[in-house]
Amino acid sequence: MCGFIGYFSNSPAEYDRELVLDKMGEAIAHRGPDSKGSFLDGKAALGFRRLSIIDLEGGDQPIHSACGRYVIIFNGEIYNYRELREGLIKDFGCTFATNSDTETILQTYLKYGKETASRLRGMFAFVIYDKENHSFYGARDYFGIKPFYYAHMNDTFLFGSEIKGFLPHPAFEKKVNPEALKMYLEFQYSPLGETMFKNVFKLTPGCYFTYENGVFTETPYFEATLDPVKRSFDEAVKLIDDAVLSSVEYHQIADVEVGSFLSGGVDSSYVASTVRPMKTYSVGFKIEGFDETSLAEDLCKTLGMPNKKKEITPDEFFAALPHVQYHSDEPHANLSAVPLYYLSELAAKDVKVVLSGEGADEFFGGYDWYIQSDASRLYKKLPQSFRTAMAKLFGKFPVSHIKHFFKSNAQRVEDTYIGQAFIMKDADADKITADAYKSSLTYKDVTAPYYEKVKNCDDLTKKMYLDMHLWLPYDILLKADKMTMAHSLEARVPYLDKEVWAVARTLLSEQKMKGRHTKRAFRKAALSHIPLDWANRKKAGFMVPFRVWIRDEKFAAPIREAFSSDAAAEFFNRDLLLSMLDEHVKGEKNNARVIYTVYSFLLWHQEYFVKR
Repeated sequence: MCGFIGYFSNSPAEYDRELVLDKMGEAIAHRGPDSKGSFLDGKAALGFRRLSIIDLEGGDQPIHSACGRYVIIFNGEIYNYRELREGLIKDFGCTFATNSDTETILQTYLKYGKETASRLRGMFAFVIYDKENHSFYGARDYFGIKPFYYAHMNDTFLFGSEIKGFLPHPAFEKKVNPEALKMYLEFQYSPLGETMFKNVFKLTPGCYFTYENGVFTETPYFEATLDPVKRSFDEAVKLIDDAVLSSVEYHQIADVEVGSFLSGGVDSSYVASTVRPMKTYSVGFKIEGFDETSLAEDLCKTLGMPNKKKEITPDEFFAALPHVQYHSDEPHANLSAVPLYYLSELAAKDVKVVLSGEGADEFFGGYDWYIQSDASRLYKKLPQSFRTAMAKLFGKFPVSHIKHFFKSNAQRVEDTYIGQAFIMKDADADKITADAYKSSLTYKDVTAPYYEKVKNCDDLTKKMYLDMHLWLPYDILLKADKMTMAHSLEARVPYLDKEVWAVARTLLSEQKMKGRHTKRAFRKAALSHIPLDWANRKKAGFMVPFRVWIRDEKFAAPIREAFSSDAAAEFFNRDLLLSMLDEHVKGEKNNARVIYTVYSFLLWHQEYFVKR
């Protein structure tokens, strides 16, 4: 795990190119504190920061091809690099100067060109520069585990692992993207291809790019298509378990010790139980209902694994918020980023690599918001016109469970579901933003292209498909990468493996969910390794008592100050923000999620537009 940064320009530089590259590298030094490297010619500059995991002695980057024409910088891990290497030696007589997965990518490119990304198994973002043609080829992994950002400003092509690395470059123009603000307020993260920084973009997961003669072209090499296969439940369980065990084995390839994150749920428990690592880590809060550390500790005692845990205080939570927003690059309002920040800090004291459980819910149907009652499922088989008429009829009645049933089941999933964190609707976002940041863009504009690809599928599949393409890469995996790398820690996610996906894509809906039972086949597979209580435990995640804390004036005060600021006036309706905060503090309404979302944005703005 590492970080890279770079730029390319045909124009003569009026600045010290090497000094600028070094400053860009310093901005992402937390991603790789072990060593640094660089390459510059008359047009390109490539910088690298290394966290040494594989080939500790020989894996420094950039790595050059034997012919001297190509140079690569790479962030991630390729788990099938040994097989690829053996194939290159056998089929083409290739020779290798290092034992690194980085050189394997480069040599694969020399033989297979643009097919390279599709041959890799792992998490990755990389750039290969052709010194002769002054062109680039690069790619991002299948599911978006590793980040890749790029921008084209003032005749300069900028690219790297983190946006903060662009800031020291003289060509970089720092502006807030008005279109992104509204969508952030609705999704709690930025779901657009263009980031919260105007004219800075994310490379789409599962895509490679080329950059030549000033033209950037993005091309998909992977699409998460579904292909359900009729097989017995037990057959599905065995296929899942075989795939998970194989993936976990691959994800332990390292020349350093590998630890594991551990919560009280099935996902991380399944992984940890198959590895039995000598180091596991857990965090929680000292408040009833918000602490899973005791569950993790109990599992470790049962399976004979050591466990370190930390209980986060309210003061620690609020102290970390500016750091969380800075390391996230874009404003990010998932409360669980803060406990993950501290969990990473805890683990990084002992190890460089940890295994984690991200991706199981999106692949195998694990979220509670996927659950649909039997009554709703049957009712939705009736014509849409009938359900719409019934909703209008009961809309005239007082609030009741019956009214809610008819209203909620009158709409299509496509009209109501954007993921777990639906912070506010379009009208509410327009109401809360200042005039200069209002937008005609709606959440349906963002979700519609994904729903179109699964328009003939059931509601469960539609929700899971959307989450795989939005919630997973732009919230869950962004959070996992940025919070771990803030502490120079590599997080590996065995469920997000292309061979595990090869099984998941063939599962029937009833093998994922039935009634209120989520991840059915996955949980059964986990039972071979962990106790029944853990296999059946309800999804919890990092539960954060933010709504409780901010009813204390000690913690409400800094939020009130932020909501009263000039920055708040630039982006939002300050009076409405302060009114919502007062309502919450008095206990009149629970506005915690909106408050946290806006406060996170203002902290992000403070970090990037005031402090820097």
